[in-house]
Amino acid sequence: MKNTNTPNKSLGNVHSSIGTENKLGWRRLLAFIGPAYLVSVGYMDPGNWATDIAGGSAFGYKLIWVLFTSNLIALLLQSLSARLGIVRGLDLAQASKNAYPRFINFCLYILAQIAIIACDLAEVIGMAIGLQLLFHLPLIWGVSLTLTDTVLMLFLMNKGMRKLEVFIMSMIFIMGMSFLIEMFIVRPDVLEVAKGFIPNNLFKGDAISQNMLYIAIGIIGATVMPHNLYLHSSLVQTRQIVRTHEGIKSAIKFNLFDTVIALNLAFIVNAAILILAAGAFFSNGYFKVAEIQDAYKLLAHIFGPLAPTLFAIALIASGQSSTITGTLAGQIILEGHINLRIEPWLRRLLTRFLAIVPAVLTILYFGDSGLGSLIILSQVVLSLQLGFAVIPLIHFTSNRKRMGKFAISLKVKIVAWLSAALIVALNAKLVFDQLLDWIKQYPAAHFWIYVLVIPLIAAIAVLLLYVFLRPLLFKHHDLPARVPHGLASTIHEIKPITYKHIGVSIDFSKNDRDCIRHAIMQGGKEARYTLIHVVETAGARYYGTEVMDHETQSDVNNLEKYAEAIVKLGYKANAHMGFGRAATAIAQIVAEEKIDFLVMGSHGHKVLKDLIFGTTVDSVRHKVHVPVLVVKPQPSR
Repeated sequence: MKNTNTPNKSLGNVHSSIGTENKLGWRRLLAFIGPAYLVSVGYMDPGNWATDIAGGSAFGYKLIWVLFTSNLIALLLQSLSARLGIVRGLDLAQASKNAYPRFINFCLYILAQIAIIACDLAEVIGMAIGLQLLFHLPLIWGVSLTLTDTVLMLFLMNKGMRKLEVFIMSMIFIMGMSFLIEMFIVRPDVLEVAKGFIPNNLFKGDAISQNMLYIAIGIIGATVMPHNLYLHSSLVQTRQIVRTHEGIKSAIKFNLFDTVIALNLAFIVNAAILILAAGAFFSNGYFKVAEIQDAYKLLAHIFGPLAPTLFAIALIASGQSSTITGTLAGQIILEGHINLRIEPWLRRLLTRFLAIVPAVLTILYFGDSGLGSLIILSQVVLSLQLGFAVIPLIHFTSNRKRMGKFAISLKVKIVAWLSAALIVALNAKLVFDQLLDWIKQYPAAHFWIYVLVIPLIAAIAVLLLYVFLRPLLFKHHDLPARVPHGLASTIHEIKPITYKHIGVSIDFSKNDRDCIRHAIMQGGKEARYTLIHVVETAGARYYGTEVMDHETQSDVNNLEKYAEAIVKLGYKANAHMGFGRAATAIAQIVAEEKIDFLVMGSHGHKVLKDLIFGTTVDSVRHKVHVPVLVVKPQPSR
């Protein structure tokens, strides 16, 4: 059952929506299984495919150990992210909001949002390529079709977190089965695969080793992605746990199992892509396969139609699942960093739209071939954000005052900081190399590179240094100074409130009787009652003033009958008609009549009708400055 009463919580509509107590053994473990699987799809997105294919085709099995190392780093960071969410009940964005000033949080939000758009961009392109390879659909159509993910996301979230997790797991299963079958088709050299786990020297001066280092950096940079850290710290909070020492300790343990299993499955899929590229391309003399489309064509050329078909199916599953988790991460950073809450469908549509626009413009101006460069650019943009997620995460989970006994140990802290230093250094090198390439390739753009790009990178570097130093210089300043709805005040004495003028919105439905009854219960015979009805005909909406058409005349007569009936019962009542948009007109009447309490009926619309007709109650609540009582329609008997 969904929990809809936690608006201040991370992913409030599904927060603590899955029970874990009163379950034993494997049933209890299964209750915790799920969050890490949603996170793991980010480690199998099309951006990873590109680096894995490039590494496997150029160097065979020699970079498997790089994949393995990056997976170990990912395991560490994701376990820290889960620990933060479980112990403090905060996602990474919320914790950052409490620890850093408002302006810094705004900067962190902008960077995180750009990173999520960059991630989403790679997934949109990957899914569009998969649709083109499988169904010969033009890329521009495939990119546009990914907009429908918003509808799918809304549907799955309304069905509950478990349904969403099952969908993502099914996508992972499709990917896994596709590559398992392809392994039997390609038949890689098992001994060479085993040798690939032995580290090779990446730091020789020759060109081959430099190229290997560059691809290795790309693999690590594309594997550990910032939005996964935000996402995991929030998703673990969908499980109900007992807030005791033992309850929290148990939740950390079971979520660690979930993380280890899910990320190792992600490693297997990534390794399978690299092994596939090594066995299919490197072994057959194709050493420069970096494009996903080229890999598809070569698979068809070498192994027939089945292998590339499975390849395209897995690519579509990867793009579909990764885009869903990316939009979830977008919700988390929006609400966490700057406390902005908008409708879920609009938020997800906005995230997807911002990812689709660059892809569409690239296709229109540079053709289909430009998408490969766009994926590379998205990975460069992504690398800039990584430190802004990893560094605060280590600070927060190291803080003994906030984490108590669940703060990470000194050994874990050392390994975490070394991992962070490695990630930041490698990604900084990736950005530096890309910048040099731009300077060499685009002489005409030197002015803009030196005036805009380099100062921007310098500003980001200063911001990263501040993010690192502030928690060290101002320890224990991460207090909830800006909570969504303020802090609870002390209650000394409760005195009854007497309302003198009560407004009742009337819509001539079965709910009117209950609304009037609830209003009279609040004010009795001492209060005055104003019955409000708003005419929303086309003429009223256009002119915003009284229009005496047939509907208006009928409504005036009906409202007067209500008022007369209430007066006959011994109460003071009058009717007041409004014209135009309901929420605006009701708020205007409340102000003009100096109403001090408002009673409204809930129309009982579901999701689709809310999208079409809007939600008057919510709009009125934000426009008036008086208490509002919402009366829900009683079920018919």
